[in-house]
Amino acid sequence: MANKILFKLSLKRISILFMLISFFLFSGHQLLAEGQEGDIEIGVNERLGQTANLDYLFFDENGDSVRIQDLVDRPTIVSFVYYSCPSICSPLLNGLSHAVNKLKKVPGEDYNVITISVNEDELPLLARQKKSRYLQGMDTDVPENAWRWLTGNSENIKGFSNELGFGFKRVGEDFAHPAVVMMLSGEGKITRYVYGVNFNQFDLQLAILEASEGKVGPAIAKVMKFCFSYDPEGRKYVFNFMRIMGSMVLLCAAVFVMFLVITGRKNKKTT
Repeated sequence: MANKILFKLSLKRISILFMLISFFLFSGHQLLAEGQEGDIEIGVNERLGQTANLDYLFFDENGDSVRIQDLVDRPTIVSFVYYSCPSICSPLLNGLSHAVNKLKKVPGEDYNVITISVNEDELPLLARQKKSRYLQGMDTDVPENAWRWLTGNSENIKGFSNELGFGFKRVGEDFAHPAVVMMLSGEGKITRYVYGVNFNQFDLQLAILEASEGKVGPAIAKVMKFCFSYDPEGRKYVFNFMRIMGSMVLLCAAVFVMFLVITGRKNKKTT
């Protein structure tokens, strides 16, 4: 009789265990799919440590044809914006120019900056106007070739942005895109992603030093990317409540499975 009861309990535990494992695998797949779906269209799919293909052709602010691989000959900060942007691009460029203004590193010697428009309809004239406006408002002397402002066709824009894991999408006359700058080494290795529109000069200084040594920056941004999702309508990152709750459910399920296994072993020993 006792063996029969234990057998029924064991079957019950196995059934519960099977359901929990199935739930765990299904939910994990859903969360992974959600994260991949967001990365592909709008947001950042980090490619830290990878060497980007720099064989892409653009036009600089003077209308001259330039190849990215000819511009990245030292640590280089890359930002994707569009020059007629009504919202997030101006704060990002303001934050970047403010940080560059305070850096102890020398632009054109220790590092370069490249700003690229994601709008294929924008022309070098607009890029030149933007460059003039920002550089004239800075105290630091930034040589002409130290900060390049580029435009290009959709094929090259999409190709190079994909190389860096930068996802954007046209929405009417505007573009939905994340607020981030990327750091490349002189060999084109992606060494760091710096998120936001306010950039600490010490963070950028460290990023430049890391890039000069070919070192990859911290991966804490991956945790932030998991907890926050990009909202294209609000043009900002928002806390992903459903993703966090799903992770907590998975964690609780895993703990419960372990509890069932451990108590099952204890009961077996007692019997």
